[in-house]
Amino acid sequence: MMMLNSIDITKYKCCIFDLDGTLIDSTGVWHKVDIDFLKKRGIAIPDDFIEEIKIHTFESGAKYVVERFGLDENPKEIISEWFDMAVFAYDNEIKLKDGVKELLEFIKQQGLKIALATSSDRKLFEKCLKRNGIYDFFDSFTQTSEVARGKSFPDVYECAALKCGVEKEDCIVFEDVLAAVKGAKKGGFFTVAVQDKASAQDEVQIKEAADLYIKNYSELQFFTLTSPCSLCVVDV
Repeated sequence: MMMLNSIDITKYKCCIFDLDGTLIDSTGVWHKVDIDFLKKRGIAIPDDFIEEIKIHTFESGAKYVVERFGLDENPKEIISEWFDMAVFAYDNEIKLKDGVKELLEFIKQQGLKIALATSSDRKLFEKCLKRNGIYDFFDSFTQTSEVARGKSFPDVYECAALKCGVEKEDCIVFEDVLAAVKGAKKGGFFTVAVQDKASAQDEVQIKEAADLYIKNYSELQFFTLTSPCSLCVVDV
C-alpha cells in the first residue's frame, strides 16, 4: 500500500475550487460550444483555440474571438449566443467528477471553508451545483468578472480568500488548466492540479507547475491532528 499524494490539512483553513474540469465534467460542453460557434461562421478551428479561449471570461472571450477572427459582430450578442448554447447542459446534463461530493464532505468535517473561483456565470453554475447536491458546501462564490484580470493571474483566488477571511497561506487551490495553475502559484497559493482530458496536451507542464498533481480525487490522502485520513489508499 502506498500514499500517492498527501496534504497536512491542519495547515489550512480554506479550499478554493475551480468549477469546470475540476469539480464538474463540463469540458466537453464548452468544447462543443466553441466548435459549433466557429463552424456556424465557416471558420476553421485553429489548433490553439480551445486552450486559449478556456481561460477567458464571457466578456474577454467574446472580445478575443472578434479580434482574432475579424468578426463584424457585437460581443454582447456573441455572449448571449454562447450562454444560450450552454445553459441547457448546465441545468440538465452536467455531472460531478468522481469523488467530488465525498471530498467536499470530508473538508467540511475538518472545519475548513470551501470557496468557488470560476469564470462561469452564476446563472450557469448555481443550478448545476444545486442539482448535483453540493451547493450548500460552499462558503463563498467568486467569478473572474469580479476582478481585473483572468485566471492567468491570482486575482480571483485572492478575492475568494478575502471573502472567506483567510490568507493565501491558509488556502489550497484546486485547478485543472495550466494557465490557472500558474496563476494561482503566482499568488503564492498551494495548488493541486486535477487531471482533465481537455488539458492532456499540457500534462507535463501542469505537473511541473503544481504542488501536487492528481488523476482523480481518490488519490488524495489528508493528515489530520490525530491520524492520516485517506479518501482512498491505492494499491501499487
